[in-house]
Amino acid sequence: MSRPTLPGGPGSGAADTPHLLDNPALASLTGPHARFAERRGRVLRYPVDVSPWLALPDEPDARDWDDLAALAGPGAEVPLPGFRGQVPDGWEVTFRVDGVQLVDDGLAAAPDPEAVRLGPADVPEMMDLVERTQPGPFLPRTIELGTYLGIRREGALIAMAGERLHPPGWTEISAVCTDPAFRGEGLATRLVLAVAHGIRERGETPFLHTGARNTGAIRLYESLGFRLRLRTAFLAAKTPERLTDDRAAVPVP
Repeated sequence: MSRPTLPGGPGSGAADTPHLLDNPALASLTGPHARFAERRGRVLRYPVDVSPWLALPDEPDARDWDDLAALAGPGAEVPLPGFRGQVPDGWEVTFRVDGVQLVDDGLAAAPDPEAVRLGPADVPEMMDLVERTQPGPFLPRTIELGTYLGIRREGALIAMAGERLHPPGWTEISAVCTDPAFRGEGLATRLVLAVAHGIRERGETPFLHTGARNTGAIRLYESLGFRLRLRTAFLAAKTPERLTDDRAAVPVP
């Protein structure tokens, strides 16, 4: 899962020096999010109702691909965020979009007086907002990954943002979305800065991902104080229909 790091990125050094954010799901699932990890060999994933993110080793071999297929099951679609190699014979790439990773480089992070912390009781509304705005995956237990903040008007949830991947010392901001009827009011910006404030209060650094073609969002994030660190890709592939390994996923001890 080798990726080119942009010059001057966090932990910068030689271009081929590994960094936690080069494989953030692996760093999360072997670090602060280890309690969520399911594994087979060197492959780890979140429970399927928490997050679709999974983690291959930086240089996966044939055994790792077999283990991933065993975790997912035959004919299953699995996300391969950041993977830039070739999938094995029998696998089919089903989705690909270029993406970028941006990191805090001087955010004016601040709490927001209108933002409220969202909890399990809010999940149905959160999933409805995500369904209408499509910011990316948000599943029934995604809220367990970190703090989620929302803004309500007349009792209705109209905007939200929260925390997803959690490599040591870093936290990803994700699920940034606003009801179409309330766009243009800067609600997403306010929530991003409020979530970033909470991350900073823990002594950690915010980062996020977005599509490379989402130039409007990239410009906005850069204007807030994020800096482009990495060009990456988001793709998914279908496992072979017939597997030689029928082992089930197991929690990490």
